[in-house]
Amino acid sequence: MSIDGQHYRRDVTGFGVVTIRPVRPDEDADLLHGWVTTERARFWGMREASRERVHGIYAYLDALTTHHAYLAHRDGGPAALVQTYEPGADPVGECYEVRPGDIGVHLLIGPPVSAERGFTGALFGAILEFVFADPTRLRIVMEPDVRNDRMLRRLLRSGFRAGPLIELPEKQARLHFLDRPEDTGVANAG
Repeated sequence: MSIDGQHYRRDVTGFGVVTIRPVRPDEDADLLHGWVTTERARFWGMREASRERVHGIYAYLDALTTHHAYLAHRDGGPAALVQTYEPGADPVGECYEVRPGDIGVHLLIGPPVSAERGFTGALFGAILEFVFADPTRLRIVMEPDVRNDRMLRRLLRSGFRAGPLIELPEKQARLHFLDRPEDTGVANAG
């Protein structure tokens, strides 16, 4: 695993090289628009967004110090959109007792989704390692829509603990928590 400035690189045995870099709104707007407006991204809440709206959202996130967006690649091809945020600076933070070291994460696996066995687990494991690469991050908080059965199952398989149901302006969600592993080696997320 290596992190140089704002780029993360991890060679995942049997899977390939996962790299993660910040979203570049001007360069990535077409790709992101194509992803977030698909039916499978319905829980992302941007299905009707124009390309300009998607660009504007990611340009806004790029200007914040509390929220960040990243593109994860596998062997050079775009594979996932990852967003991190400080829960205390987000509406989620009003729904539970935020602890020092909490980091919120949103994940969208990009189309086309691979039918390759273990793809999502291996990619998610590398993303979790990326998030925990910052030693100040002690717990990941995720709040998927309660209707997103696939993500709810993925989180439980990946070691997250289910928390309470919460009401957010755009959805009813279930909080999930993953404490920082002792060795920070979260290589496979189920």
